[in-house]
Amino acid sequence: MTLALLHTSPVHVPVFEGLRDQDHPGFVLRHLVHEDLLARARAEGPDAVADDIQELLVRAVAEGASVVLCTCSTIGAVAEARAAAVGVPLVRVDRPMAALAVAAGRAVAVVATLESTLGPTRALVEDEAARAGRPVDVTTVLVDGAWERFEAGDREGHARLIADAVDTLDGVDSVVLAQASMAQAADRTTLPVPVVSSPRPGLRAAVLRCVADAKS
Repeated sequence: MTLALLHTSPVHVPVFEGLRDQDHPGFVLRHLVHEDLLARARAEGPDAVADDIQELLVRAVAEGASVVLCTCSTIGAVAEARAAAVGVPLVRVDRPMAALAVAAGRAVAVVATLESTLGPTRALVEDEAARAGRPVDVTTVLVDGAWERFEAGDREGHARLIADAVDTLDGVDSVVLAQASMAQAADRTTLPVPVVSSPRPGLRAAVLRCVADAKS
């Protein structure tokens, strides 16, 4: 079984390799890094890269992937829709995270460092709430300056800005760190509610999907 991961930044590769080694030792990961997809999606909207994503998904399966894990929240909804249309087994990395947030309570805060991620993640949380039959009130927070720190390679400053923004929140039952790149900030917050990130639950869901599909 091989799991292909569709990334829009190379920094995600060691993160998911590390999680694989900790939680799923020996499982085969194949990383597909396409930074241009995020750049174009930010500039033109996620639908602008839908055809390219579909081509990448079909090719990944043709080259041996059992399942594809899309690790980018900005293009996640498009990837999910195109995968369903062409029959490619795909897991959206942030969907398990959204389910965890919804289970924690009604008031969910979606925190992101890219504005292009807020809309898709809010829609995802609302979709998971509808699936679970639970009411949800979603608020969104954009952390100014954090993405610039990330692009500059300042991981410490990036995580600190996110954690500081989370710790100012009030009246929420859970917090969603909308992008996989934000996961490092989860352990730095002091807010006494679940602060969930996507890499670990997303990878777990994709591995389980691989195993289930292999048995079917």
